[in-house]
Amino acid sequence: MADIHIVREHALGLAGARKLAFRWAEVAEKKLEMECTYEEGKLSDVVGFKRPGASGELKVTKDRFVLDARLGLLLGVFKGKIESEIVKNLDQLLDHEDPLHAFEQGLAKHEAKHDTKHAKHAKAHVAQAPGHAPRKSK
Repeated sequence: MADIHIVREHALGLAGARKLAFRWAEVAEKKLEMECTYEEGKLSDVVGFKRPGASGELKVTKDRFVLDARLGLLLGVFKGKIESEIVKNLDQLLDHEDPLHAFEQGLAKHEAKHDTKHAKHAKAHVAQAPGHAPRKSK
């Protein structure tokens, strides 16, 4: 098992931090196949997350995010890379004036890149498939 502990200060206030954390949970469920729970509190919220090989929680306060995650044996091998990517992405978001908007832009950019890569792969696969040669027009 490998543990990750990340603390980041922010100036979003609880309402802004809550919006960002809730949106992250939505995306994590869809894109990372995580099961997420979101518990709103008066002074802080907790996002619980789990999937095979990883689990943890993100505590959200008016001025801080605290991420504690536990990686299983297989993902634990990649702890350094996973942790550095989380830190890099979180720091980049928090450097923006509107982190939620930056999150949405980053997500759209990632999806566009993924869609382009997928389309190129599918086109190459069809071109190589036997019996799928382009027809000549008469």
